[in-house]
Amino acid sequence: MKLYNTLTRYKEEFKTIEPNKVRMYACGPTVYNYFHLGNARPFVTFDTLRRYLEYRGYEVEFVQNFTDIDDKMINRANEEGITVEQLADRFIKEYYVDADGLNIERQTHQPRATHSMKAIIGLIKAMEEKGFTYVIEGDGVYYDVSKKDDYGKLSHYKLDELVAGGGERKASYEGKKNPGDFALWKFKKEGEPSWGSPWGEGRPGWHIECSAMIKQYLGDTIDIHGGGQDLIFPHHENEIAQSEAANGCPLANFWVHNAFVNIDGEKMSKSLGNFFTIRDIVKKYPYNVIRFFILLGHYRSPINFSDELLAAAQTSLGRISNCVSQIGFALANGADAHSDDSETSVKLKNAVKTAEESFIAHMDDDLNSADAITDIFNLVTEANKAIAADDASSASLKLAQDKLIELTGVLGIKLDEEKEEIPSEVLELADKRAAAKKEKNFAEADKIRDQIAALGYSIKDTPKGPQMEKIK
Repeated sequence: MKLYNTLTRYKEEFKTIEPNKVRMYACGPTVYNYFHLGNARPFVTFDTLRRYLEYRGYEVEFVQNFTDIDDKMINRANEEGITVEQLADRFIKEYYVDADGLNIERQTHQPRATHSMKAIIGLIKAMEEKGFTYVIEGDGVYYDVSKKDDYGKLSHYKLDELVAGGGERKASYEGKKNPGDFALWKFKKEGEPSWGSPWGEGRPGWHIECSAMIKQYLGDTIDIHGGGQDLIFPHHENEIAQSEAANGCPLANFWVHNAFVNIDGEKMSKSLGNFFTIRDIVKKYPYNVIRFFILLGHYRSPINFSDELLAAAQTSLGRISNCVSQIGFALANGADAHSDDSETSVKLKNAVKTAEESFIAHMDDDLNSADAITDIFNLVTEANKAIAADDASSASLKLAQDKLIELTGVLGIKLDEEKEEIPSEVLELADKRAAAKKEKNFAEADKIRDQIAALGYSIKDTPKGPQMEKIK
């Protein structure tokens, strides 16, 4: 398997620190609002990577954090007249509603920054002992980027190119030794939550949280660190600076970043005000469709959001689900009468083998879900041909059905979500229509068909009996 490593800017053979075990960290949400489609992309991407690694036989220990203390959290809590902790509790609960809807598996650990103060303080103390920190009176404890010889190796920025602030929301240069220096510990201000530390009451900077949680749960060096490309600088650059200064070894061997979700050529973000929350989108499109839409593009390529593209994704996903349903109908209606050695059966079994091999080859090539989905559609095409030929054995059809369910499952797509139980009222009408046709009362049969359509279902007569589907 190969992954593109942002650190080297090359696609590299993936090798683990420990045989058959992967330690992976991905940056999680700042929990002050519902998350939007741009936030969802890394959540889905790294959940899919985790699923695929497990599919290939790896044991994966996966950590994704909650940032539950920062300026945005404090400002939102103050606006609502509640504590930061109450705000975090609320939106962590809401995060799980959407994450579960998107079929994102629960991470091995999902720690909160405010529950990790011992680890945070310990990491700052380790840097202090090695001479990487200094204090600005009345402000906080800062990291001195000039002390790290290879600072900028991830983003490929040079120190003399950095603007004042180094990515901090406060871009003031006052008191800093270098423009890129960043806060590790911010001293307490009026109206802000605070924790005790050797340097005084205060709260952690943004970057230190992730470094501390990685060390606490996964160790000094991990296999994969992931996130959106907007985190390369300053967040991930500063994580590297902190962790390597404190621990004296690389933070991560592979740095994996997904591209943006764009609207009209601009990154979707809360700051630009051009975002759509998952909670809003799901009012029109199921969670399953949103996940499928995200995976239709390669994770390192930007994807454009539009209602038309989501509708197209829904139609495409419906095509896979419909094929699985059609196979089920064929299996229930006489496929066992056909030979497993028939030309159609042999061709379908070969198509299953080809689809699986090509799917693995594409996913092994830098998690290419876009082409892997094409492999699934190729199998759908062959399965539909086999059904139409009415000459495929039950064994070959079941093999194709199982493989479609398996491969979409690796991507976290649950085809059973696309199926709906047909209401008893509709089934009763179908029985009445069958009786009317048997009595050659075709006018009554057509009338009942219209009643079924009015309830949102189509009915099609086949040589193996009537087949019903929900009208989309």
